[in-house]
Amino acid sequence: MPSRTKKADNKKHSFECVALLLQGGGALGAYQGGVYQALAEHGIEPDWVAGISIGAINAAIIAGNAPDARVDKLRAFWESVTTPYSWLHPTAHMFADGKMRGFVNQISAGASLVHGVANFFTPRMPTPWLHQPGTPAATSYYDTKALRSTLESLIDFDRINAGEMRFNVGAVNVRTGNFTCFDAQTHKIGPDHIMASGALPPGFPAVEIDGEHYWDGGLVSNTPLQWMVECMPRQDTLAFQVDLWSARGAVPRDMAKVMTRQKEIRFSSRTRANTDRFRESQRLRHAAATLLEKLPSDLKQTPEAELLQAVADCKTYNIAHLIYHTKDYEGDSKDYEFSRLSMEDHWRAGYEDARHTLSYPEIFERPANPEGISVFDFSRGERKDTHKPAARTGTEKAR
Repeated sequence: MPSRTKKADNKKHSFECVALLLQGGGALGAYQGGVYQALAEHGIEPDWVAGISIGAINAAIIAGNAPDARVDKLRAFWESVTTPYSWLHPTAHMFADGKMRGFVNQISAGASLVHGVANFFTPRMPTPWLHQPGTPAATSYYDTKALRSTLESLIDFDRINAGEMRFNVGAVNVRTGNFTCFDAQTHKIGPDHIMASGALPPGFPAVEIDGEHYWDGGLVSNTPLQWMVECMPRQDTLAFQVDLWSARGAVPRDMAKVMTRQKEIRFSSRTRANTDRFRESQRLRHAAATLLEKLPSDLKQTPEAELLQAVADCKTYNIAHLIYHTKDYEGDSKDYEFSRLSMEDHWRAGYEDARHTLSYPEIFERPANPEGISVFDFSRGERKDTHKPAARTGTEKAR
């Protein structure tokens, strides 16, 4: 596990805002803890943090603690919800072939299904099919009361609501099916908002907030990038988007790989497509701003020009993608496999990917292209450009 005491000099940049965008992914969320540790060691503290599901929990721990306590609090959460299985560590080298490690991971995931996860969720006894309809116990397989206590012990919600850091989490209204963004600027955030963002059915019960019931935001969108696209007022932003599911992967060759790949596609939330739409929106915003500057004063007063003024700006964005690339042995149970060994693997991967990404100075340089957006992905250590020179619309590195 990386040392938590090392501190590097602050990395200078010229952006107005640093955003940290955290995807959902259950037990894979320890990867985001490693990413945050590397950012903190680099002197980078977010001005805005947003998350879905497990990303909402990590986001709340970051926003709800002082900078010098955040890494320790993240570690405390992940250590509290993972099982040490101390017998695994001295013999970890035995699992290098992947098959044995995969077998052990399946046992661990099975234990989570049967026994629940300490400080997170417990199985309902008796089964929900035997409970009175309309009660939380009749609509979920697990009770999440333990998670509420865990959140209250690790997070200062007064700090979140004080607005020192912008904070958003997403959930889905069960009745309307609409996605809801809980923003600390418009809502008084509490444990319920965090739990609602991670209430994935049928495992977890819906969470009631102000008379409405909410499920996991990942049912509609598992990545909070869209909030940054729509946020007003816009700011020059350096965003670190931390995804736990890779949209790209190999064609599966057996049923186990089919189930894994299906889950990856479903929860990756089409990251690349969303980024491409963001790029196109930026192109239109910049074009509108340039056009308005060239209009004579009488045309600037027309309804059409006023409509363009509402969307026109020349703000710039750098998006650094950090994407967890799953190991072959993990399988489709990787998001509910809560062993300490896997947690440490995920944390270490996030830490190493983030340190590698931060070693490239171009992520701190404001984009000079017409649309004002550059997108990077150095998590595999590759620097291949995925766009042909004639069609390049930004600086995007291979995923």
